[in-house]
Amino acid sequence: MYRLALLVGCAALLSACAGPARPPADANNNASANTPTSPSKPTEAGSSVSLLPPSGGYTPTTRRAAIQRFGIELAATRKLSEPAVLALLADARYSETVIRIVSPPAAGQPRAPRSWKQYRGRFVEPIRINQGRAFMEQYSTELNRASERYGVPANVIAAIIGVETLYGRSQGNFRALDALTSLAFDYPDPKRPDRAEMFRNQLADLIELDLTGRVDARSVKASYAGAIGIPQFMPGSIKRFAVSASGATQINLSSSVPDAIVSVANFLVEHGWQRGLPIFAPVILPASAGKLVDGGLKPTVDWPQLRAAGARLAPGAKEGAWTRTALGVIDLPEEAAGTVELRTATQNFFTITQYNRSYFYAASVADLAAELAKP
Repeated sequence: MYRLALLVGCAALLSACAGPARPPADANNNASANTPTSPSKPTEAGSSVSLLPPSGGYTPTTRRAAIQRFGIELAATRKLSEPAVLALLADARYSETVIRIVSPPAAGQPRAPRSWKQYRGRFVEPIRINQGRAFMEQYSTELNRASERYGVPANVIAAIIGVETLYGRSQGNFRALDALTSLAFDYPDPKRPDRAEMFRNQLADLIELDLTGRVDARSVKASYAGAIGIPQFMPGSIKRFAVSASGATQINLSSSVPDAIVSVANFLVEHGWQRGLPIFAPVILPASAGKLVDGGLKPTVDWPQLRAAGARLAPGAKEGAWTRTALGVIDLPEEAAGTVELRTATQNFFTITQYNRSYFYAASVADLAAELAKP
């Protein structure tokens, strides 16, 4: 029987984020859970029926049986209408494009070197900066209200939306129902059964959202990983962290920018965002600081430890609240050149990695936010 555990999606992972990790050239050491959608994402061609040969180990007959068992258990576990659940699953179409995107590299294919400069350049660039400033001006009231309520700066909220969907312009071209069903039952890497299980849980959440009137699973568009709307929330994150700007029962992340703004802020707060704390501490690290990088998603050192290791305040900087909290040294490598940029991150940096579990992603959001804050 399928275990329908309540796993939190992010969003994008990929992506989101949180979806599957980007190719290694774009990802940090930590596999990304959700990836931001970009204008260059492939467009879904006409979807085929679910009887196409799947790559998850099923025959067409056993695939249908597996999906039916999943639907029956889902209906019983979450007290949903079994006929409605099965009808929705019957409408899901296998997406060869989704499976191709998430397929692991062929055996023996070399991994592209990771490049912080290349990754950053995709998101901290004139189009996103200029459109981000226009976005902040247009929605200044909503952003300021959310910032006051949640303690997340307006430029950080805008930067996440900018990285994820270019301020709502690129929300994905796949039906969420098709993408998640394909990933749930046809995930192409047999070494990662945990990924297929995660996507089954996200599919379960999507179906529940549909049958409770919160999302139209048959029509809502998503990324290839099933991340939905302006902020690219996975269905589990919609269930747990999406909120309405007006307090209404209905939440629309696909077309309501105010709902997207407060939902991003709420997600960050629920994952540990601390009001008034910078994303990076104003610290100059010693050359030996690379040994303090552990690659994790939680801060593990503090200012006294860093100072003892040779760190010092940047010129003009002063000690603040960040000196009394946990910190972490993060690495942003340029592998082809054999170089690495090291930064001192606060809890708020690691909170952003809960949106997308990648140092590259969180640092790009921080850098874009810094650009948006400039006059």
